[in-house]
Amino acid sequence: MKRAVGLAALTVLELPPDEQVSVAAQAGYSHVGLRLIPVAGQPVIHAFDAAEVERRLSDTGVGVLDVEVFRLTPQTNIKDFEAVMATAQRLGATELLVHGADSDEARLIETFGRLCDLAAGYGLSANLEPMPWVEVSNLAKAMRILDGAARANGGLLVDAIHFFRAGDSPQALAKLPRKFLRYMQLCDARPERPADVQEIIRQARSDRLFPGEGGLDLKGLLGALPAGTPISLEIPVAKNIEPLERARRALAATNAILNVVEVA
Repeated sequence: MKRAVGLAALTVLELPPDEQVSVAAQAGYSHVGLRLIPVAGQPVIHAFDAAEVERRLSDTGVGVLDVEVFRLTPQTNIKDFEAVMATAQRLGATELLVHGADSDEARLIETFGRLCDLAAGYGLSANLEPMPWVEVSNLAKAMRILDGAARANGGLLVDAIHFFRAGDSPQALAKLPRKFLRYMQLCDARPERPADVQEIIRQARSDRLFPGEGGLDLKGLLGALPAGTPISLEIPVAKNIEPLERARRALAATNAILNVVEVA
């Protein structure tokens, strides 16, 4: 089974989106993930030229797997996301990456449902990513939102570092309905969970490891997901490695893991 593998924006965040597409193609990826909305508190790093990104996608044959980051807070106005959704559709994306940052669960369920409804009009699915430092921090909390919203295009995005830092297990993941698992994010990390939340955030944003270099149970995680689940490689590393080499090393390390998992 040919599995889609995308180069996530965070892995090569110093590159503008059009150059990210070119690097992904040179490194052998089938897809990219584009950050069109910056993470909360972070500035827009690059101007976005949709026409140039579209041209490079066409020239290289690379596809867009997902667009990020759709952060849901108490103040979120869903209509503010519509222009980015239209761009995501134009570029051929199928998935949106969503963070749940609202402590009022009932309100978050309602907001997520409205996000899904708007996304559906653009042929997009909305995937909730648990992270230890936001309100939707683990599988159980994410599933309450997904079950409460009950939208056909609502999904769960598992990111390896957040998954294990939250204390979730492949065994629990394997019990979830397969319909929620449209793609996942892969990386490795030190096996010890930091006691300090700021260190958890630091490692997640700038000091991950290539698959096989750390201590996360990546084989167990991949084995708990549906066969052939698309993978986005989100691996910002602390080492000073040029973007193309970084992308190549991430893909080679991932393929080494996949060769073991898919043969087993």
